[in-house]
Amino acid sequence: MPDLDATSLETPRLLLRRWHSDDLDGFAAVNAQPEVMRYIHDGRTLDRAGTAERVATYQRHWDEQGFGLYAVQIKETGELAGFTGLAVPTFLPEIMPAVEIGWRLGRAYWGRGLATEAAQAVVAHTRAELALRRLVSIHVVGNEASARVMVKLGMSLERETVQPDTGRRVRVYAMDL
Repeated sequence: MPDLDATSLETPRLLLRRWHSDDLDGFAAVNAQPEVMRYIHDGRTLDRAGTAERVATYQRHWDEQGFGLYAVQIKETGELAGFTGLAVPTFLPEIMPAVEIGWRLGRAYWGRGLATEAAQAVVAHTRAELALRRLVSIHVVGNEASARVMVKLGMSLERETVQPDTGRRVRVYAMDL
């Protein structure tokens, strides 16, 4: 087991950690799944190059903000399942300033409570270690599984609006820390 530090969290089934260079293929496989990407941005899948750009952005965010999106690894198998963590939702200017908790897991990992388990660890870490007072999460209308995770985290519906760059209806959930 790797040494855990401020940028790694552990749950009974998961290791949440900073991104490694060898995560690219596994995460590209997640981003290539139409079911997974259906509610992400404009719904298009990402190729390997697009995934590499995203991972570089995630790493930069960690360096600049001191928090970010964790790679989610299944402890038992070592497989990369996707991500969970914190980001700044600049794509929805009307709620700024804000910090968003989000997640994306490959289809094979759905329905097992992994998104909730990972997100609960991030919320607990945020409460204990980060100077944040509030978290939001953005639910694209129709993605009810994601909305259920938000409710399980203790978030409440704050508003419904439209994401300006895609025209998609979204619901903003929020929680005080």
